[in-house]
Amino acid sequence: MIQGTASSVGKSTIATALCRILMQDGLSVAPFKAQNMSNNSYVTADGGEMGRAQAVQAAAAGVQPSTDMNPILLKPEADSHAQVVLNGRSTGSVPAREYYRRKTELWGEVAGALERLRISHDVVVIEGAGSPAEVNLRDSDIANMRVALHAQSPVLLVGDIDRGGVFASLLGTLELLHPDERSLVRGLLINQFRGDRAVLEPLPTMIAERTKVPVIGVVPLIPNLQIREEDAASLDREVRPGPCRSGLRAAVIRLPRISNFDDIDPLLRAGVQVEYVSNAAGLEGAHMVVLPGTKSTIADLRWMKSRGLDTAVQAAAARGTAVVGVCGGYQMLGERLDDPHGADSGAPDSEPGIGLLPVRTTFAVEKTTRRVDFTVAAAPGLLDGDGPVTGTGYEIHTGRTTGTSAPAFAIIGVGSPPRPDGAVDRSGWVLGAYIHGLFDSPQVLERLLGNVARRHGVQPPHVPEFSMEEEFDRLAHVVRETVDMRFIYSLLDGKMEGRTGKTAVRL
Repeated sequence: MIQGTASSVGKSTIATALCRILMQDGLSVAPFKAQNMSNNSYVTADGGEMGRAQAVQAAAAGVQPSTDMNPILLKPEADSHAQVVLNGRSTGSVPAREYYRRKTELWGEVAGALERLRISHDVVVIEGAGSPAEVNLRDSDIANMRVALHAQSPVLLVGDIDRGGVFASLLGTLELLHPDERSLVRGLLINQFRGDRAVLEPLPTMIAERTKVPVIGVVPLIPNLQIREEDAASLDREVRPGPCRSGLRAAVIRLPRISNFDDIDPLLRAGVQVEYVSNAAGLEGAHMVVLPGTKSTIADLRWMKSRGLDTAVQAAAARGTAVVGVCGGYQMLGERLDDPHGADSGAPDSEPGIGLLPVRTTFAVEKTTRRVDFTVAAAPGLLDGDGPVTGTGYEIHTGRTTGTSAPAFAIIGVGSPPRPDGAVDRSGWVLGAYIHGLFDSPQVLERLLGNVARRHGVQPPHVPEFSMEEEFDRLAHVVRETVDMRFIYSLLDGKMEGRTGKTAVRL
């Protein structure tokens, strides 16, 4: 199990690396996180919803993502409310206090999912949530030490040296654990180190002497690692502009409840200068404006209006800036949003949209979660080009959007006729769709960015082919070189009896 001294110290990245290394060494591996709090989610082959981080870890391990890998997903809707996704299906929105009361009954779901993974795989790499030292939450813990104690899993504790205070954070975390919990912490990892490893001395030795737990690795900061982030916290702690190789600038609205923001990553890889903006001035000079997905569409639309961002988007479109809305952003670009059952807002509600697309959205209680293949035909404006292009993606949304606009995309269903999705305005330069992963197709992205570049007299960008497999291998190589893998395998010794994996491993 990988636990951390705090949120965002690199637990997900270390877990991803270990999934990849163990898979490379011939073992059957599955990731697991009991409870994930994130609006960055993924859709499994059977339509279940789970945290994006565990889907990424499953890909690193070479296995199909399953909701057993993340039985509880909390999707924040407000500071004290979240939608609870249990075993891949939404069970509704609850306030924080009610969720804490339900945790006892949810433990059975957590334990059951973990046991199913343990039966079917040689190794399960478990990721904790936040910190195990949050003593005010200990009694309701179902994601950290309760999991470790249940599984009798050795724990590796990760601290982020880039934040500063790594000695204090590791020591303080261990000091706050109960004796039976602390006995499971078998190794310490220092993550995100910059510079010469020798400069750290004698810090690792001092930590080991004080805690009686060895420091088994110092993992360096890996530049430009393109593995999808777990949640939007990464947007708050770092600036994400890419090297502006193409001359194109894209302004992405930094919505308070932004979801699936990894939709934007392909723009960065194409050399587009991406800036997350939260005020109207941030749209000036942009060649393209993107309204991303959100967990709370109406609330985030009102937030945009309070900052003048709605009129700024309208003005940008009027001066020739391309505007693209994905999922909730697509809904916002329409004429009206109605929520008669409170599916989006928690109570019946409605709000005029930005009005750039002739569509209306009505929210429904039932959520749509599915993977999709899509095709887009050539059309004036953003979609101009020679013949149709295709891509794959997924949908996660409540609501049905209808209107008079011609659909921008055709969703290709297995064994059924194509169905329409999305909309484009009369000019061809405002586009909306429910498809997450819209930009992941190089053909689709090249068409969109090429048309924007030509409209503004900028060199069309080169959209590179991208291999997530190569990124997994790069991460695994760095961790294998800087972490004592013999020590990690020693933790597994004696726990592999009756497993189906190969015994030969590369150390």
